[in-house]
Amino acid sequence: MAEWWNQLLEQPWLRYEFFGNPVSQWIIAGVVWLAALLVVKILNATIRSRARSVAERFQAAWAEGIADLLTATRFWFLLLVALYLGMLVLVLPDRVRAIAQSVVIIALVVQGAVWGSVLIAFWLNRFVRTRLETDAASVTTMTALGFIGRVALWVIAGLLILDNLGIEVTALIAGLGIGGIAVALAAQNVLGDLFASLAIVLDKPFVLGDFIIVGEFMGTVENIGIKTTRIRSLSGEQVIFANSDLLKSRVRNFKRMFERRIVFSVGVTYQTPYDKVAAIPKIIEETVKSQEQTRFDRSHFQSFGDSALVFETVYYVTVPDYTVSMNIQQAINLSLFQRFAAEGIEFAYPTRTLFVQREEPVAVKSV
Repeated sequence: MAEWWNQLLEQPWLRYEFFGNPVSQWIIAGVVWLAALLVVKILNATIRSRARSVAERFQAAWAEGIADLLTATRFWFLLLVALYLGMLVLVLPDRVRAIAQSVVIIALVVQGAVWGSVLIAFWLNRFVRTRLETDAASVTTMTALGFIGRVALWVIAGLLILDNLGIEVTALIAGLGIGGIAVALAAQNVLGDLFASLAIVLDKPFVLGDFIIVGEFMGTVENIGIKTTRIRSLSGEQVIFANSDLLKSRVRNFKRMFERRIVFSVGVTYQTPYDKVAAIPKIIEETVKSQEQTRFDRSHFQSFGDSALVFETVYYVTVPDYTVSMNIQQAINLSLFQRFAAEGIEFAYPTRTLFVQREEPVAVKSV
């Protein structure tokens, strides 16, 4: 085997030089490059598969994070790393080697930014899954902070790349500051929505999952973005608001309601006897108090209506759920219907009484 190898190396064509290296050295560099690429690909796939298996079997967050990182490792990054390892066996000019090192460093910075973004997304997804039901406000805040973190990460990566290319970063940042003022003046609306989104996230007038009413629109908050907030209306369509418009509007947040105040009126006929009219507030009070999850406030003979004696009642439902409040109101209405029928009290409805008076005709004397 050794004799065959020596005979192979003595072949004349292997002694030809390209860029200061014989063909044999280029072949060795190619073998090293392919071997390195194969090894890192196999290691990546093996470790990723094992990490997924551990994450599924033991619900290990660290294993799931490692699997996501390895999945986010780009093929071009592995290719460049393997190519650089292959170049180490070659004798290259200092300038070529410096360029190769710069390319590898830039690739490492970009891949590092990708890994950082994946880690931020992984942590945010776990945070959202564990806190969405119990603490939606913190989910909204952390989502915004995660976006800011990713932007900052890529800005830092960009500055490192420019610095590695020999660009004076300090002067560039100063120039960007002056240009940023011009951009800010040209994009006032966009920046207004951006700062409005930060105000919404930090002040938390509403969070994901809240049911809100803005003017004539109502629905559940689905997404709080950098420029817009999106809610799903009761009729099914998605309504999109600019964040700056929301800050200027009066927002009614029903998710933060602790109890519901219910006001309803009942009208009875004018022919109802006085004693029964006087007893109606007590009857309504007993009916309301008989329902669970209610707190009675008052019931009064409010006014003399056009066609009815009007009684106004106020009570509270001690839970914010709208369906529960409607079920209670329905039970109260049915109970009052039954109780009034038993007491001989008639509900009023729009009526008119027409009085007809007969008069004798007036005799006309002839002249």
